[in-house]
Amino acid sequence: MIYSMTGYGKSVLQLPTKKITIELKSLNSKNLDLNARMPSIYREKELTIRKLLAAKLVRGKVDFSIYVEATAEDTSTQINTPVVKQYMEQLKHVVDGDAIELLKMAVRFPEALNTVREEIDEDEWKAIEVQINTAIDDLINHRLDEGKVLEQDFNKRVIAIENILEQVIAMDPERVEAVRERLLKGVEDLKEKYDENRFEQELVYYIEKFDITEEKVRLKNHLDYFTECINSKDSNGKKLGFIGQEMGREINTIGSKSNYAPMQQLVVQMKDELEKIKEQLLNVL
Repeated sequence: MIYSMTGYGKSVLQLPTKKITIELKSLNSKNLDLNARMPSIYREKELTIRKLLAAKLVRGKVDFSIYVEATAEDTSTQINTPVVKQYMEQLKHVVDGDAIELLKMAVRFPEALNTVREEIDEDEWKAIEVQINTAIDDLINHRLDEGKVLEQDFNKRVIAIENILEQVIAMDPERVEAVRERLLKGVEDLKEKYDENRFEQELVYYIEKFDITEEKVRLKNHLDYFTECINSKDSNGKKLGFIGQEMGREINTIGSKSNYAPMQQLVVQMKDELEKIKEQLLNVL
């Protein structure tokens, strides 16, 4: 089971005087890169929110937002009546105008309005915390759905590489014989006498340098381990990335040792499938 780092979660809390919407968006990242946006009243809870997100989401570029929409009359701003009246009295000596015009000018001056700093209501915050967890769970479920799509693609790519590897294994005796004949023809073209026993010894040594038995076995083991990790309980994109690197190392070695064009063509096909795996691994948690 694997999880994608891409996901979206949302939860809405309806209170008597306001609606609070919590949104989470997640993209791939090597580590946890968290960006939090919220009204100033909730800033004192930001550290708590960050710890909660880090514990549950582990990795990814995560955008967390809290939006507050007033649904009833509920304001923390009040008119400073004595100050406004003083401004209006002073304005009477400066400009001509009725009370409404004077009031419009007065409320624009400093200290005409008082803003009372809101304090967090703990019962309200507990309800918000529940919704934050709901949004996180929603995002995790989205990640799981995306992970299932990735898993299907990985399995298809792994099977494709395994099938090509089987072709490489079947072709290997043909390759060895082709290398042998090519070397023999090269020596014969020299029109020189040579010790056949010595040539055979050198030929065996030369062909052993191009033996790919170990690479074939290791690549098969890496493919099996990759599949095992996909089906494990935990999603570990970094481990899968390391296995992908090892697979690439074995495929490259087979290509450099093959010395045979038809086998090198198969190696190119394996590399193509592996590159597609590596691209998708960037999204795995």
